[in-house]
Amino acid sequence: MQRLILKWNCFASLAICLMAVVLPAQTQQSIKPVGNITAAPGLKTHTPIATPTNQSQGREPIAPGTTSPFSRGNNSEDPGSSYQGVRYPDDLVYQGGPTVESAEFHSIFINPTAQCAPNSCWGDPIGFLRDLSESQFIGVTDQYVNSSAPDRYSVGQNFYVPAYSPSSGPGMPFTDLDMAVAAYFIASQSGSFGYGHVYHLFLTPGQDICFDNTFSTCYSPDNPSSFAFCGYHNSVSDTSGNVVLYTVEPYQNVPGCNVRPGTPNGQLADSTNNVVSHETFETVTDPLGSAWWNSDNVGAYGQEIGDECSFVIFTSTSAYFDPSVVRLNHTLYAVQPEYSNAAHGCATFPAD
Repeated sequence: MQRLILKWNCFASLAICLMAVVLPAQTQQSIKPVGNITAAPGLKTHTPIATPTNQSQGREPIAPGTTSPFSRGNNSEDPGSSYQGVRYPDDLVYQGGPTVESAEFHSIFINPTAQCAPNSCWGDPIGFLRDLSESQFIGVTDQYVNSSAPDRYSVGQNFYVPAYSPSSGPGMPFTDLDMAVAAYFIASQSGSFGYGHVYHLFLTPGQDICFDNTFSTCYSPDNPSSFAFCGYHNSVSDTSGNVVLYTVEPYQNVPGCNVRPGTPNGQLADSTNNVVSHETFETVTDPLGSAWWNSDNVGAYGQEIGDECSFVIFTSTSAYFDPSVVRLNHTLYAVQPEYSNAAHGCATFPAD
């Protein structure tokens, strides 16, 4: 887990213009195009909190050819294909900050092309988020947000951004500031600020992104020296106190971010689903980095609900995320479990 606090000031003179792109009629009906993006003055991002790559230092090695354990493998929604017993990392501790009791999830596809169409290029993240919202799995968050109300999470409007250039220049990585500007602009145009909305920004294959313009902590499969994360969540606020929650989802079917072979929907879709799920749960339970995370265990200090249950399998030549096979709204997916204080272990459904 990477926990860094970055603050940025944006000025009205910063503008990113977008060009039109032609998409199939069906796609245009369900995923809306975004017009010219202009940054508001005084924007501040908060705490980028990242999902480390599955090749990061500090992960406990697992013998080649074996799988990592996870908990509650006998659940009817969790066939337990990798089940080897319950793992007990350490309970999360409430730090006093806000959580997300209910929300709409919005997907934003940055720079789609004819070869990489919105949504389908990443598998079907909109469909996954819909199934996640209607599953028992999302109920693991009940204990952290103090609600067990049904249907409190749902899929809202979705968007595509036709031609968005990094502020550092053409051909350069995006930075978190670029993502914050895009998420804030779309939220402001749709009137959807606040903790009731989470924006997931998806990047196309080959597009790198870094926390800042030092380009030292990045999603950069082409540059191993800076390749540190597979995705992250963050928030941005304006001078009036409006908050926008967002996650950043680079193309995750690459070495360092992909799941093991043989998952129900294939590595492309389930590599995306695995990280999207991780960031969604962490945004719900710790949107500003000030709610639920581990502050008791030195070895797990700073880890959130997803970090404690992000397991890895090592082969003789590769490392992969090792998710659980879980049935969400009648569909099988491969996604990691999440930490449950109530179960004192990693779980894929609410504790009794």
